[in-house]
Amino acid sequence: MADDKTPPSEMIRVPTALIPVVRQLSKLHREGHTIALLQGLEELISKFDSNIDIDVAPSSKSVLQLEEKLETKLEAISKHLEKLERAISSTRYNSQPKQRRQANPYQQTQVELQALPSENLAPRLGLTPSSLTTERENKIDKEFISWTRNRDPRGIGWEWNAKDGLYYPVK
Repeated sequence: MADDKTPPSEMIRVPTALIPVVRQLSKLHREGHTIALLQGLEELISKFDSNIDIDVAPSSKSVLQLEEKLETKLEAISKHLEKLERAISSTRYNSQPKQRRQANPYQQTQVELQALPSENLAPRLGLTPSSLTTERENKIDKEFISWTRNRDPRGIGWEWNAKDGLYYPVK
């Protein structure tokens, strides 16, 4: 079980000029953007010249050149970190779910159904006009409405009107 624990963070000394950059790196790491951070750092580090022969005396020409180069690189790192932060924050905002206006954006407004003759209603219920008539004649009105409601694709019941010979939707 002791092996499952995460190792504690290591404290390291950082040159004063690097402190702001290291703070930005640490912030990105804490926010969980470690992979993007490592990729960015790897790209920047690969641009450094690692074959410099340095005389370590503080006032030496090579140390001064190195300081200038380091400051230039630090500026580049800072700019690159800013770009990373902007990219990360823009993807964070873009990846948040957007409010939907409707469940289906292509859904049209409900069309009010009109009375239908048996030739139009029968296919809607998956029947022939003659079988629709047979069912209507064998059932009382309430049974027929319930029966058609169960067969209708939108769950609408239909009622027969003998005066005009049409079926009317029942809500």
